[in-house]
Amino acid sequence: MLELGGIIVLGILAQWFAWKLKIPAILPLLLIGLLVGPIAAEFLSEDGTKWIEPVWNGKEGLFAGETLFYFVSLSISIILFEGGLTLKLKEIRNVGHGVITKLITLGSLVTFIGAAITAHYVFSLSWEISFLFSALIIVTGPTVITPILRNIPLKKNVSAILKWEGILIDPIGALVAVLVFEFISVGAGGEFTKTVLVDFGKIVLFGSTFGFTFAHALNFAINRKWIPHYLLNVFALASVIGVFVLSDSFAHESGLLAVVVMGMVLGNSKSEYLKELLYFKESLSILLISILFILLSANINMEDLWLIYNWQTAILFAIVVFVLRPIGVFLSTRNSSLKLNEKLFISWVGPRGIVAAGIASLFGLKLVNDGIEDAEYITPLVFMIVLGTVILNATTARLFARIVGVFLKKTNGILIIGASNVSRLIANYLEKNDRHVVLIDSNYTNIEKAKKEGLEAFNTNIYSDSLADNIELNDMGYLLALTGSSDINKYAINKFRNQFGKNGAYRLVTEEEMLNSIHNPKEGLFSHTDDFTQLTRTVKKYPVINEIEINDEAHFKKLIENTTNDKDSIPLFVKDTNGELEIISSYSLENSNIVQGCQLVYLGKPIETV
Repeated sequence: MLELGGIIVLGILAQWFAWKLKIPAILPLLLIGLLVGPIAAEFLSEDGTKWIEPVWNGKEGLFAGETLFYFVSLSISIILFEGGLTLKLKEIRNVGHGVITKLITLGSLVTFIGAAITAHYVFSLSWEISFLFSALIIVTGPTVITPILRNIPLKKNVSAILKWEGILIDPIGALVAVLVFEFISVGAGGEFTKTVLVDFGKIVLFGSTFGFTFAHALNFAINRKWIPHYLLNVFALASVIGVFVLSDSFAHESGLLAVVVMGMVLGNSKSEYLKELLYFKESLSILLISILFILLSANINMEDLWLIYNWQTAILFAIVVFVLRPIGVFLSTRNSSLKLNEKLFISWVGPRGIVAAGIASLFGLKLVNDGIEDAEYITPLVFMIVLGTVILNATTARLFARIVGVFLKKTNGILIIGASNVSRLIANYLEKNDRHVVLIDSNYTNIEKAKKEGLEAFNTNIYSDSLADNIELNDMGYLLALTGSSDINKYAINKFRNQFGKNGAYRLVTEEEMLNSIHNPKEGLFSHTDDFTQLTRTVKKYPVINEIEINDEAHFKKLIENTTNDKDSIPLFVKDTNGELEIISSYSLENSNIVQGCQLVYLGKPIETV
């Protein structure tokens, strides 16, 4: 009871510390597991026992006998299903045949072949185990990339490449690892004969067939409303476990392939319930991962760690990180628009993720039980690559970005909350003046209109954490809250001021503030006499943004006074003689930088020259 409760509490605390310290969760999870497991047994316990003992002598412990293997198998099946849900074929088509596509194909192939050859000759591992090791370390994953890059201001193209590589390669790498493992399993204890190839074909056939068929069956049942809403998530969970077990009973070891395929098929269907299902699976995966990695790292023995406590490990790590990753990146980015320093940074950042470590532990347990030669190396070697790359990138990515010159010194991007007609008109003007603008809105229709106008826009809810995790917004330095809800505008300013509004965070004034200038807020935007309703009314009558030249500061104040008196004109920005834009604040209209040649940018009816 104490051990099981301790694992859950420690796991969630590790997730919280990872969030608080902005580091990948896998790092504290593995470190805690090693601490309460092999480290406690070797250095901290008087009698040499672990504080948490998953299996002892194969018969005792928290998960005695085969129960640990069964628990890990079912947990990994759910995690892989959730990973499959995230693979969108539409997203692969959207990135086209550019750098990202080459990274997840050519780059993965370089790692797959190069790491296998290195492991075989450096550690003298069998070819089968060497290729399984290389398949497992293909995977990076968004859960490790995002925390590392979240606070590094990068060019959009660099952050986008790393983000989408992690998202797309996660389920693809898992699928490759599953196929290699199953190929090894069917040939366990003998040569890879024709019979073995037939058995492997059965695994692929049954796994893909069961996954494809039951995905469509579940999708059909939910769309026909045969499953009540309150049972939707747990029914889907039961279906995943059922497909895993059923497929495995028809063709041994085909269950993992079945759930990956099932997730991919469901993830690419056009059903409304998918987002809700994904949220549930993400929450469940976090809990399972928290338990799994403490369990699995605690289950490692010091003998396993001593296996890789040698110079060969350092050579293998150095070749994987400092040779194979750069080769894969530079081959994948040939003839691209990326500069040398950007290629170097992408080569440096390649942390391996949760899927790699989790599947490695499962496969290591299974293959050791099956008596496969060198199988005992799989778990410690993969854990070494995972821990090493996460620690290296978490501690050096920001410094390396500065060294190679991809660190943005100025974060001049503008994040606009709300994608209404007003927001889109302002965003289009800013884009034409060479500012990177991103709009976010929970209204799908507004977002689609923005995209049709060529604007970058995301359909998201500011109350969720997905916005804070979007590393493509790292160059945002200004925050403009332009929604019709004063509560949302205030919430956006308070929550995201430090992350996206370092250079300035503004919101529209409320109706009450507009009527009483005494309560004009410091973060007030544009004008203290114009709220969202007034902006919308003006855009409807005069959907145009104008510019008028300013003679001096007195002239500027006169122009502002005219826009204040004229309800059909609203001041927005001041454009200096170099074309740089400065946001006008409703709180203070003082501007000491006004010189002849500057321009007042305003919305609505053209005002007379004064």
